[in-house]
Amino acid sequence: MNTIIQILINCLMSMTAFYITLKAIPQVRQLFIKANLFGIDQCKQNKDKKVAESQGVVAGCVYLVVMFLFIPIPFTSSQPLGNEWLFTLEDFRHEVFAQFISALLSICCMIFLGFADDVLDLRWRTKLLLPTIATLPLLMVYGITYNNTTVIVPKPLRDLVGYSVNLGPIYYLYLAMLAVFCTNAINIVAGINGIEAGQGLVIGLSIIVYNIIEFIGSSDQWQCHLFSLHFMLPFVAVTAALLYHNWYPSQVFVGDTYCYFAGMTFAVVGILGHFSKTMLLFFIPQVFNFLFSCPQLFHFVDCPRHRLPKYDVKTDRVYASTFRLKTNETKPLGALFIAILRTLRLVEYRKVSDNDADPKNKTLVATGVVGVNDTYECSNLTIINLILVKFGPMNEKYVTIILLIIQCLCTCLAFFIRYGISRIFY
Repeated sequence: MNTIIQILINCLMSMTAFYITLKAIPQVRQLFIKANLFGIDQCKQNKDKKVAESQGVVAGCVYLVVMFLFIPIPFTSSQPLGNEWLFTLEDFRHEVFAQFISALLSICCMIFLGFADDVLDLRWRTKLLLPTIATLPLLMVYGITYNNTTVIVPKPLRDLVGYSVNLGPIYYLYLAMLAVFCTNAINIVAGINGIEAGQGLVIGLSIIVYNIIEFIGSSDQWQCHLFSLHFMLPFVAVTAALLYHNWYPSQVFVGDTYCYFAGMTFAVVGILGHFSKTMLLFFIPQVFNFLFSCPQLFHFVDCPRHRLPKYDVKTDRVYASTFRLKTNETKPLGALFIAILRTLRLVEYRKVSDNDADPKNKTLVATGVVGVNDTYECSNLTIINLILVKFGPMNEKYVTIILLIIQCLCTCLAFFIRYGISRIFY
């Protein structure tokens, strides 16, 4: 079938998906509440209102139905036969069909596992394992149909290692880690109205713009970007409908289901669309947030289970949440990280108690922490809390807006790197 017709049909089905998701969420919201799948919005004055959780499963199910119905479109053609039209297989490419099915299988698995996480509240070590397992069908099909593990070496290093390097199994490990990162990156930047779906919408639109640019200008990789467009257009549609209900003041929560669904969809198009490195450029805020959170994620310092901003009922504003650390209990590496962040003014840090004692930990002394029994409060290490540290307390809605503006600016930076700086090195 003509490529333009495929895209038009996909756009029409995406608009239908948007409408169905927009209308379905209010209809099923009470069913989730009756099933005890609800939460209380901690950043609102009304603590009695029940907000339906896990509404990402509604968007995910609508997405899957639309994609299942779309399967025949890219693989059939119509041609006149007398006064009738005959629909036949057009140059049927089994490898593309296998990639299409495996992509949907991986996305379906992550929607199921994300919903299981919302219901069972799985541990973090399990959350890291599940995306790896769900990616196996994807990597298997990638290996059978494409199996390209060669990367181009930057110009400054070509005299040392040559024009390209075959990474072999290491490249598959990288692809698996990409899927793990994508599914958890959005989940870490979460907890306030509109933030998860907002990130997903901006990243999805960024990928679509990139696909269109490459689709028009590329003669050899256009099919890969057409493949990506087929997946991203319905995704952006259902995400926009979900964001409408999740925007401040939120009527529903998206849950871990949406974070897993979005992350795996991005991983799928990045891997099978053969632009995994460019995909990471659209995750600049999430990469920064991961690096910024590492001291807590790897437990060099205390990591509360929830690092949401604190809410002030009197002013209807949120401000940076904190965790406590004692100088006699803080790991040397953790103290070093906190000292660096304090020097860069990326955290709020203050003493909450002062117990005089001779310091015995040389690392703590070297980083400026004095007194082994002293207790300090430090703002939690997330990009959301960092915004509140830099801009001060504000209404929850404006935190989301600022973060989405940062996401958009980082997208512009990603395109500059992709089409500007990369030409210098490649």
